[in-house]
Amino acid sequence: MAKVLIIGSGPAGVSAALYARRGGADVTVISKGLELSGLQKAEKIENYYGLAEPVSGAELYQRGIEGAKKIGVEFVEDELLGLMFNDSFTGFKVTGKAHEFEAAAVIVATGASRQRLDVPGVKEYEGKGVSYCAVCDAFFYRGKTVAVAGAGEYALHEAQALLPHAAQVYLLSNGEETTVEIPTEITVVNKKITAIAGGDRVEKVIFADGAELALAGVFMALGTAGSTAIAKKIGAQLDGHNIRIDAHGATNVPGLFAAGDCTGGLLQIAKAVYQGAEAGLSAVKYLREKKLA
Repeated sequence: MAKVLIIGSGPAGVSAALYARRGGADVTVISKGLELSGLQKAEKIENYYGLAEPVSGAELYQRGIEGAKKIGVEFVEDELLGLMFNDSFTGFKVTGKAHEFEAAAVIVATGASRQRLDVPGVKEYEGKGVSYCAVCDAFFYRGKTVAVAGAGEYALHEAQALLPHAAQVYLLSNGEETTVEIPTEITVVNKKITAIAGGDRVEKVIFADGAELALAGVFMALGTAGSTAIAKKIGAQLDGHNIRIDAHGATNVPGLFAAGDCTGGLLQIAKAVYQGAEAGLSAVKYLREKKLA
């Protein structure tokens, strides 16, 4: 059967992998590992079925991965940069820092994450010059000066998506050292940001030293790509900051599914495992209906 790619190796992602693999699919899970899993924050887990004694989040995480590997699920550690349709529009292409993947179906199970600058103006100007998706909104900034807030691979990826459209692209590292090599056509500003300001729309960024930079838009790309940004860029509908799914884990984009904390609701392992199972089964059903089995 064709490949199912799962983004995220927490309870939802691994559960989806187990069910998709047992359904006959070729399954690959991509994630950055435990350091970005919500399980890392759990010192002890005592409220989960079948655990007579509490276990740490790290231990439960590892148990899940070992079980999936035993039935043939492939795990790849990489930083996700983007999700798009493949060249023939028959499936998906997933771009990582070190790898590129293609799959007939994708399940997003990356947990709940949406990083943004904690400064005045960010929330107020969302949709009015503050954006979280360069691919989605670059068209609206043709010939204008824009900036990307971030210092890593994800920020560079967003800045490069803006280059063909904007007159000038800045990368605002917010006082952090950049972790990637920045091409000369992108201007790096390594100052602490204190505010985003303007009138009806964003007009400038204000730095801690009092300096100002005139801009038409600021794109948030701090840390790594979050689940909301990943889904939104390919056209998935959202409920606030959460990915909207039906009862079986399907989004409005054919072949794209989601499970776990990124869908909102009860942020518990039991719910994540259930939704992962639904998404895994739905992905297999989708492949069969598309005669990709």
